[in-house]
Amino acid sequence: MDMMVVLRFLHVVLGVYWAGALLFTALYLEPSARDAGPAGGQVMGRLVARGHMTVLPVVALITILTGVELMRRVSGGFDPAWMGSRLGVALSLGGLTAIVGFVIGVAIMRPTMLRVMALSEAAMQTPEGPARDQQLAVVQSLRRRGTLALRVVAVLLFVTVTTMAVARHL
Repeated sequence: MDMMVVLRFLHVVLGVYWAGALLFTALYLEPSARDAGPAGGQVMGRLVARGHMTVLPVVALITILTGVELMRRVSGGFDPAWMGSRLGVALSLGGLTAIVGFVIGVAIMRPTMLRVMALSEAAMQTPEGPARDQQLAVVQSLRRRGTLALRVVAVLLFVTVTTMAVARHL
């Protein structure tokens, strides 16, 4: 089988999964879980337990790596003339926004949300009182940070998908 077919298949299918999962989470899952209170936290905890927060970065990394290799092959080794074309610029912009989204997701969003899960569980084990209130205040602050990072990544991936979809038609 032609390596370009394999690379393109992996890039597109895994990219759809990555972007779709992030957009679904930002637009529907996270707001619904937040509105559901403790029950929403349990749902998010089950997602983490099922490996969602581990699988997603791996999928994202494979998407990025296959995208870089596809661009290298299509551009003739990142030929400046091709890279400066409308297609080259559009695909580069899409790739850049994906990479920035990946970095924010791995460096900020994922660790913050994992910490929220751990601290939430610890707070539920703490008797009601000032110590628990302090733990829940930290959880709220971290949750806001994680939600902001999630939304930023979702916007970046929306830009990525949009530029990839229209690049050939510019």
